[in-house]
Amino acid sequence: MSTVSLRLPSSLHKGVKQLAEREGVSMNQIIATAVAEKLSALMTEDYLAERAARGSRERFEAVLRKVPKVAPEPRDRLD
Repeated sequence: MSTVSLRLPSSLHKGVKQLAEREGVSMNQIIATAVAEKLSALMTEDYLAERAARGSRERFEAVLRKVPKVAPEPRDRLD
């Protein structure tokens, strides 16, 4: 595990401290969780962009052509 010195504005520090006390966890855990959530969101965005770049409209439409042309079930109909 690494140690990082972090400077926070007083208002953020106060908010993190209050949240940690309310949740019964350490400030370190709150900050580590927040960083993990943000990192996950950004990595997901990159992953989806990479997947989209590999896609093709032609292949998408080829798959759709395989779907049988039947009326939707009553529960799936839009009114």
